[in-house]
Amino acid sequence: MQPERAAELIRGAVIGPDGTPIGPSWADLGSGSGTFTFALARLLGPDARVIAVDREPAALESLRRAHERRSDRAEAAVLPAAGDFRDLEAVPALENVVLDGALFANALHFDPDPTRTLRDTAARLAEHGRLVVVEYQDRPPNPWVPHPLPVARLEEVAHAAGLAPPRVVGERPSSYGGFLYCAWTGPG
Repeated sequence: MQPERAAELIRGAVIGPDGTPIGPSWADLGSGSGTFTFALARLLGPDARVIAVDREPAALESLRRAHERRSDRAEAAVLPAAGDFRDLEAVPALENVVLDGALFANALHFDPDPTRTLRDTAARLAEHGRLVVVEYQDRPPNPWVPHPLPVARLEEVAHAAGLAPPRVVGERPSSYGGFLYCAWTGPG
């Protein structure tokens, strides 16, 4: 997916009703090589920052190189950070950081315990903060999506984590079957 299409998918979760971004301090947790990181950076604008966390050094290096090649200064600063989104305490770049938002784009389906992960991440959010989830709907488990998180399951997980009911704000067909959805939740 191109960052432009990714931005379209997450726009309703990142941009508030007044047309401005939901705060300047975000993390892309499980960023991979940066498709959604750059989409988020574009939506947030130049006065924001995105801490892109991934545990794969090759993905972070790819993200770093892509960020260096980008010439659009109307985007948020992107700060690659090594770490596992399932253990945010071990990510130095997030130490003492209060986030306005955290994006999990095609990441939570690798987590066997997304309730704990969302609860731990929500504890790092500002009062108005948002947890944004991009996941597959109508996909059975497989090696690339071992723990599917369809909307109904996200609702259960959010409730168990003490979060508000998720709001689906975007959908698009997936090249791999089913479709991708974008939903956001926040402190309950």
